[in-house]
Amino acid sequence: MKILLTTLHAKYSHASLALPCLAAYCRNIPGVSVVIREWTINEPREQLLRHIMSEQADMVAFSCYIWNIEKTLRIASDIKKIVPDTRIALGGPEVSFNIFELMHDNPAIDFVIKGEGERIFQLLATTLIKHGCSNLLERSLAEIGNLYYRDGDDITSGPLSKHFVDLDSIPSPFGAGLVDLKKPLVYYETSRGCPFSCAFCLSSAEGHVRSFGMERIKSDLGLLMRHNIANIKLVDRTFNFDAQRANDIWEFILEYNRGSHFHFEIAADLLTEDNLNMLKSVPPNMFRFEIGVQSASETTLLRVGRKSNLGRIFDTVRRLKSETGIELHLDLIAGLPGEDFTGFLASLRAVADLDPHMIQIEPLKVLKGSAMREIASRDGYHFSGFPPYTILRNPWLKYADISRIETIGRLLDLFYNHGSISAALRLLRRTIDTASLFDRMARQAGNDNLSGLSTRRAYELFARLAGPLVDDATRRLLNDALFFDYCRQEMPLMGKLPSFAAERQDKCAWPGPRELPARLGLPPDSRVKAFRYAFIKDYRREEGKNGEVSITFVYVSGTGRGLQVMVL
Repeated sequence: MKILLTTLHAKYSHASLALPCLAAYCRNIPGVSVVIREWTINEPREQLLRHIMSEQADMVAFSCYIWNIEKTLRIASDIKKIVPDTRIALGGPEVSFNIFELMHDNPAIDFVIKGEGERIFQLLATTLIKHGCSNLLERSLAEIGNLYYRDGDDITSGPLSKHFVDLDSIPSPFGAGLVDLKKPLVYYETSRGCPFSCAFCLSSAEGHVRSFGMERIKSDLGLLMRHNIANIKLVDRTFNFDAQRANDIWEFILEYNRGSHFHFEIAADLLTEDNLNMLKSVPPNMFRFEIGVQSASETTLLRVGRKSNLGRIFDTVRRLKSETGIELHLDLIAGLPGEDFTGFLASLRAVADLDPHMIQIEPLKVLKGSAMREIASRDGYHFSGFPPYTILRNPWLKYADISRIETIGRLLDLFYNHGSISAALRLLRRTIDTASLFDRMARQAGNDNLSGLSTRRAYELFARLAGPLVDDATRRLLNDALFFDYCRQEMPLMGKLPSFAAERQDKCAWPGPRELPARLGLPPDSRVKAFRYAFIKDYRREEGKNGEVSITFVYVSGTGRGLQVMVL
């Protein structure tokens, strides 16, 4: 029996972790061959169907999430019409709830695995090999816990329970060579479950936290670091639930890392003094911490079962920012109970005052299986009936409020995150707080399409949205600072300056390589271009020294290297 394990990613920048774990658990079943194929939701459905059918698999198993479930179900229906004997199985968080309804509405689905899938999928494959053509099949399927299946015209299931696999019993998919390590981003998990019980998150339904053994964790991480993986994202919901365990892993990474960048989701209020002292030794650009603040209102957090010490979170973030080189990514959720638009802006203001490297705003998603569904029903929420189940309105936020919040989030991603417009924002934030600034820019943007903008168009958009917020004298300085930011990202072309800098064409020069300093320390195959401009102030320092200053930007590229910009 050939089994095709597949999924549709939102984008093709990372390798699946779920599918290799399933394959590793099933690879020694006699008579079973397993292949993994991964695609994205952006590929045409007809092309995906051709790829899947070319595998000639006896069973196709899909890993399902909010971003791919609709397309997955359409493809599954088509598969069944082409080869009716193909068995189709679904697993993953998006199909672990309302399963009878799902299978009733989608007759092409033969099996659904609820919850953690490795052991259940192995039992299913073993049973199909052993009893696939006998009268004992239905009886054997009925003994597999958390498996839903068709029994004639009926839909039934085996015993339902909170079954959790022994994590160390899952063979390492990395050691087995089942994970595509050529991708720029690799997912890795050291634990499952979460110590918190937040109503908006499915992790609270997974129960207690379980960790892989430290020997297994170090073996996997060592393999990934030896392969020089560019980005390793730890998908643990709360990586530092055990402070000493976190320190042990961090110290191992610091000892053996060759240049990988690591992303961790942490609870800042659980970091201990020992954690903070150890983290001071982390080199810049090695660790990123994603910290879910969600709201700056204690009352709102309590209404969704989020147990956080906000004061400690904020103090810890300040210390991480001032004492370490760790990149800090803070999250907010818009639409939680009791938080109106003014309250949301207060939460954004509190987070922005911490000056993190990134701020992410996510409108609430009322996920199937989450406790938020009950709260939404009780409190009068309205949300989309289709994935990703985004909130449309509630007693505290109108749809127009949510739309504006989404625009604020997009503008933050365009202008604040990644530090690409730092000089211009520093100037504006001296007189306008960050929350008010982005709210006012969002009002200016209205319903504009903010997707797919080139670098130049993004900077011109910033000038258009921020310009009306200041007087004429400040606007002249703002455009000057914005042009400095622009030159650090992209070389201005002769005769094609961005609109906000076009009036000062006479201040531009494009020096040749011979006019640059001889010792720039560049690789021999480098391609070098340069641009020089007379700025009103010197933005190379945060406080921007007054008085016109000529600044040269050197743009260096080469085979296999991204653009490097040197500011002289």
